[in-house]
Amino acid sequence: MTGERILLIEDSDELRPFLAGTILTGAGFDVMTAANGVEGLALARDLQPDLIIADQQMPGMSGLAVLEALAEQQAPPPFILITAEGSEALAVSALRAGVNDYLIKPFDPAELVEAIKRTLARYWTRQIAETVPVQLYEANVQLEGRLRELDTLVEIGKRVTSALDLRQVLNRVVEAAVSLAKAEEGTLLLIDPPTGELYLYASAGHEGATRDQLRLQVSDSLAGQVIKNKKALVITGEQLQKIKTHYYFRSLIYVPLIVKEQAIGVLGVTNRDTGGDFAQHTLQLIRVLGDFASIAIDNARLFAQSEQERDTLNAILHNTEDVIIVTDEYNCVLFCNPAAREMFHVQGNSFHGKPLGEVVLHEDVQELFKREARTGRSRRSEITVDDGSIVLNAQLTIIEGVGRVAVMQDITSLKEMDRIKSEFVTTVSHDLRSPLTAILGYVELLRRTGPLNESQQQFAERITGSVSSISKLIEELLELGKIEAGFDEDREVVVLAPLIYQVAESLSVVAEKKQQRIEMEVPGDGLPPVLGHPLRLRQVIANLVENAIKYTPDEGWIRISLENNKGLLLLRIADSGIGIPKKDQPYIFDKFYRTDEAVDKFPGTGLGLSIVKSVVEAHGGRIWVNSQVGVGTTFSVMLPAYNPEVAPRD
Repeated sequence: MTGERILLIEDSDELRPFLAGTILTGAGFDVMTAANGVEGLALARDLQPDLIIADQQMPGMSGLAVLEALAEQQAPPPFILITAEGSEALAVSALRAGVNDYLIKPFDPAELVEAIKRTLARYWTRQIAETVPVQLYEANVQLEGRLRELDTLVEIGKRVTSALDLRQVLNRVVEAAVSLAKAEEGTLLLIDPPTGELYLYASAGHEGATRDQLRLQVSDSLAGQVIKNKKALVITGEQLQKIKTHYYFRSLIYVPLIVKEQAIGVLGVTNRDTGGDFAQHTLQLIRVLGDFASIAIDNARLFAQSEQERDTLNAILHNTEDVIIVTDEYNCVLFCNPAAREMFHVQGNSFHGKPLGEVVLHEDVQELFKREARTGRSRRSEITVDDGSIVLNAQLTIIEGVGRVAVMQDITSLKEMDRIKSEFVTTVSHDLRSPLTAILGYVELLRRTGPLNESQQQFAERITGSVSSISKLIEELLELGKIEAGFDEDREVVVLAPLIYQVAESLSVVAEKKQQRIEMEVPGDGLPPVLGHPLRLRQVIANLVENAIKYTPDEGWIRISLENNKGLLLLRIADSGIGIPKKDQPYIFDKFYRTDEAVDKFPGTGLGLSIVKSVVEAHGGRIWVNSQVGVGTTFSVMLPAYNPEVAPRD
């Protein structure tokens, strides 16, 4: 209880500095002094001290007279009277005047300090007792107001998250803004995308034609300023200001509506008839309501978008000719489109949630859903319906958190075309082999009839070479037909390193004739195997190495490497050959495609790389080429390594 300001009024030049400087200042009080009653009264009125100590007997104006003069204009501070003549009459007068304590000279200085502390303690206690109920009442009123505001905000928040009628929600937001701000009117303006103008979407307060027709330009309006700056605008005052022709206001709050960092509108409250300023926390309330409005608008847009996407997806799924069946993780049917119901004779629409075996009785379909995906998260199969008259190409995909989705396309016509193509190739191959054999026979007979001159010998060799090329073309066509028809689907665990060494050894004689060296970077062990067809994989390696030898000049090199790259086996066949022009590289895997230089200088059918690509893709792999003319070519083949822990179950 130190630091209080004390006014000491004492006419004694000896006692005044002693009490002020030694006693009161030493006790921690802030002391002001006056030499007489008139001076003390003036200081008391100007400086408003926390306590006054006054001598009773002073020239001009007594201590009690000072107290009575103060009491005429305001409630005086605590007052201690000092007197040299103590009497019962003076004590009664002092108490009636409102003196808080009474000391008779001479007195102990410590007694004065104790009197000051006692008087101040009683005074502050009485002040608190008188003012706290009023403060508590005001705080309670404010608290009740805040609770009502919070209840309103909670109600609006519930509407935003649950209601689907956007106009109803935003009207309620504007009504709440008017209520919480104690405003006369509220508006919610949105940007009209076609025109770029702000138009009235929801309102509360005065209604009229002007309000219904309210449209504002973003470029020259207060609301447009809020849109451009993305910041709230607060205007208060008594003078009328104009928003739009025939529309005036005195006080205004505008907050932007932000969706995905874009300002799409404005929420505002205004006072037109009165100039009352808004409370300090009103802006924060309007901002919260603006956030609710933004959320409601965003939710409505997302809901409309999802509804449109759902309707589009439903239209696609219901009208597509593909058969689509969706089950959950327990093989209970979630969706079965009309094409599927018609194909598998599913009766009614009450299949949702039922086990697949009860809905679709076709055994191949049930087996498709029972087996795990062969590669990655999907597997393919062919399903025949109606005693084989319909063939479906089925692909089962596992979708995490949903279940399994089977999409089936009718490939009956494609299968028939493939059968006709295969029969045609087989027939043509058979019909061509006989005359080709006869041609080779006649060439041999020509040689036996007698010596051939040099020109005749060259013609005979060209005939033999052409027949060999046609025979190889027929063989490769038959091979490609088998691969594309899927006749080699049987798979076994294959270690690639021995196949590579076998191919390299079998072709080493051909490389030696051209004085080429074959370099090997193939580990003998430590690499995982692949799941595939060994003869077809050997065919891939042989075709690529043969091409490298063919297109590499004498004394060149061929390098074969194999490595494990994060569960994928990477096979590379590189050479120092003639290279492939950039313009030809996109087409080298097409059937019968050959570069201009290859056609002119090297024999071939143009089917070798097409066969390689078909075999690689049938094994779930991929192949690509990097080449530079005059430098060399590298073919890269990537195949998935075999992992027995995730091997497919039959």
